[in-house]
Amino acid sequence: MNTNLIKGSGVLNQTDYTSATVLSTAANFIMNRQEPFTHTFRTYIRLRENGPVQLKFWHSNAVDSTWDQGLEASGSEPGGSWVIESAFIADGGTEPNGAIIEHTQHAVTFEGNVSKSVAAGECFWSDETSINLPDGHYLAFTWTIKTTTAGKSIPFNVEGMLATAYDAPGNLAAQESADGFTESDKLLVLPSYIGYKKAVNKKLVFLGDSITQGVRTLKDGYEYWAARIADGLGAEIGVWNLGSGWARAYDVAADGPWLHKAKQSDELMIVLGVNDIDIGCRSADELLGDLTTIIAKIKTANADASIILSTVPPFNFQEAREETWRRVNHEILTNPPAGVDRVFDIASLLSLPAPDDHRIRPEYMSGQDDPHPNGIAGKTVADAFLNWY
Repeated sequence: MNTNLIKGSGVLNQTDYTSATVLSTAANFIMNRQEPFTHTFRTYIRLRENGPVQLKFWHSNAVDSTWDQGLEASGSEPGGSWVIESAFIADGGTEPNGAIIEHTQHAVTFEGNVSKSVAAGECFWSDETSINLPDGHYLAFTWTIKTTTAGKSIPFNVEGMLATAYDAPGNLAAQESADGFTESDKLLVLPSYIGYKKAVNKKLVFLGDSITQGVRTLKDGYEYWAARIADGLGAEIGVWNLGSGWARAYDVAADGPWLHKAKQSDELMIVLGVNDIDIGCRSADELLGDLTTIIAKIKTANADASIILSTVPPFNFQEAREETWRRVNHEILTNPPAGVDRVFDIASLLSLPAPDDHRIRPEYMSGQDDPHPNGIAGKTVADAFLNWY
């Protein structure tokens, strides 16, 4: 078996690295073009710590979680074959405007090479590179990706942008100016893991859907609860956000690339179920069974891993879905699956008072008809978590 495919080359092999950002780069979609392309992607990322940093990038060429009904992209689907023509890190400055600070680029290499041919489903590491990033400055990550055939190629995240990014046709990775770039929309194309060399006391992973990812909160604001919790815990606790829009528990329970990432934790917080109940149409028993499977597989991989299971956030469900939501949360609170160490009741923080506790408080909604929690909700959840934790 090629150990570099899908589940291989795990992040656990790099114990002296931890996630450098709380921005989720989980993949829930895959590029599917009618002809080959060469395209450049530049993203501005807020790191957990600035100054001199040693960085290393890991990529899993696979879709993590199912998008919509799974017709375009499904959980654990391997990515296609593609080529990294070149990749760079640079000082992105204080304003993510498509350009980078002159003379600050550092090439990202792969086993000493500036380019890398990526096989379908392959997992791989970059070489270590370093940069001295002033306080308040973004890291700019730029890479040019080329395909040689039509069809499916690179997995990416298609949700609303939480970080400013730009893209351009052709190979512009080495270019310092913004010429030719346009601001990206629903197109976050990054390595799966942005790590930096850092000794931490614990590696905490947040595993969830768009609510964990932070979807609908302010771009570049890092105001969703996972980001705020990371700020409150401080850099001595490593935090990796694996939130993925439209994801569901059965994507993780399938034991593919997404669960492989979650297994790299010392402590794991699971906030799943909204999409299982909604678009997934899962019963309470099915959802609870999937959560039980996830926890058992985490414990099998690492018996010492600590598991925090959250209640399912309110999402304004009605009728049968509301009943499923109520039953699942009752079971989580009163009889959580084997292996759960602690239960965090996120639902009670966001819900209206009973009997309307299946509905999110209006002041926490991202829009009049959008029950995704906003940045105010992110602060409420983070403050409560930090007091509880």
